[in-house]
Order: sequence, then structure tokens, then C-alpha cells
Amino acid sequence: MGPLVRTILGLGFGAILSRLIGLVGRFRTSRLATRRTFVRNAALGATGVVGTITAAGFGALMWPNKTGAFGSTLAVPADQIPPVNGAPYRSTAGRFLLVHNDDGLLALYTKCPHLGCTVPYVGPPEAPNAFQCPCHGSLYDYNGVRTGGPAPRPMDLMAVTVEGGTVSVDTGTISQRADYAPEQAVPFQA
Repeated sequence: MGPLVRTILGLGFGAILSRLIGLVGRFRTSRLATRRTFVRNAALGATGVVGTITAAGFGALMWPNKTGAFGSTLAVPADQIPPVNGAPYRSTAGRFLLVHNDDGLLALYTKCPHLGCTVPYVGPPEAPNAFQCPCHGSLYDYNGVRTGGPAPRPMDLMAVTVEGGTVSVDTGTISQRADYAPEQAVPFQA
């Protein structure tokens, strides 16, 4: 908006506003406000301001604030894809561990099915407790299958796609499973 247009609009709105204030002033001059009326209006005004600020703060607190990459599809860099039976790739933003077994790639959700603790990789792939929940002691093998502890099922899986050597993990698609099956792994050739 150009300066000329702003000036014309300002003059127009200023004239209208000054006339409205003059009309209101004519009606209020007949009776002066008492001290009691002033205190009442000040208290109501202060209460209204505090209520408005509180409502705005509550609204900002309750508004969904989605940040981060979790819930979207993430690409795994080609140099970060683990070798067969190697240490898994961990994505903290995507909350998954990418393992590469003999059948292919699995994206294991790092949330423990027991109570939701973060499950880290602690041991070699051939160990029966390659993943161990630090809070309650659930144990998982390299494929995420429960080998001990209070967890009710294996670690959950995220959807993995391989297209032309590019590996993508959909962190919004999480599935439960009863056991490991070779069909759950997505074949990958380096």
C-alpha cells in the first residue's frame, strides 16, 4: 500500500473517529462519574484484562505444537545404512533404530511396548539381548523380538521403503507384531 493511500485512509478514519468521540462526549457531560462508579469500572476492566490474558495463555498452551520429524517420512543417508548384522543406525528425531539382518532392513520403534521407555542398542547383534530397556529390564534380540522381561510383545515396526538405493522410513506408520517373520524385513542391496 502506497504512502498516499495510507494518508487518505488515515484522514478518513481519523475524521470518522473524531466525530464518534465527540458524540459520545456530548452524552456523558450531563453526569459526572462518581468515585464508586470509577472504582467499579476500574475493577471490572482489570478483571477483564486478566481474564483475557489468562484465556490467551491457556489457548496457546492447548494449541497443538508439532515440532520435529517424528510422524513424517525420513530419508536415511546411504552412508548411514548399517552393514548386515552391524550396529544399527539410530535416528533420534525419527525415534527409530534401523537394523540390517540377513533378510533386509527393519525400522524398530525405540518406544518399549511395556511402559514406553526408550530402548537403546546395547550389545552385539548375535546376543540374545541386543536391545535392553534400562527402566524395567525388557530384553530384545537384534530383530526386536522379546527374549525376556515384562514387555508383552516384540518392539513395534515402522514402514520402510527402498527405491533406487534410497531408504525411507515412515515414522507415522507404526505396526505391532506377535513375532519376527522374514516378510517384515525389506530387502536391501548396498
